[in-house]
Amino acid sequence: MRRVMGIITMLCSLFGCSAQTEGFKSLSVEEYAKAIEDTTIVRLDVRTAEEYADGHIAKALNIDVLKSDFEQKAVATLPKDRIIAINCRSGKRSKNAARILVKNGYEVIELDSGFNGWTSKGMPVTK
Repeated sequence: MRRVMGIITMLCSLFGCSAQTEGFKSLSVEEYAKAIEDTTIVRLDVRTAEEYADGHIAKALNIDVLKSDFEQKAVATLPKDRIIAINCRSGKRSKNAARILVKNGYEVIELDSGFNGWTSKGMPVTK
């Protein structure tokens, strides 16, 4: 039993450390909605232009993380003195975009379950 607890403790500290080294926070829909009430936070949707056009979170900029010039466009467009709130469709692309932005000196939060999670909770969408 003691050995099992030691292994669990070690695994928890390993996973905790790797989450901290990511450099950004993944938020639930409720946490994300509350965070973006702050109008100084820049909202960024990293889905394709087509996905964005089908509906997005109000006031979100759109820069497609799958395009080769994502990093260049993001750095040229986004202010470094403001928090960037990122979303994609399911949460995978936003985590990738968050890593890129953190590497470039941005403070980032991201919607863990993506736009799918947002809409499944009945949150507002705009076109």
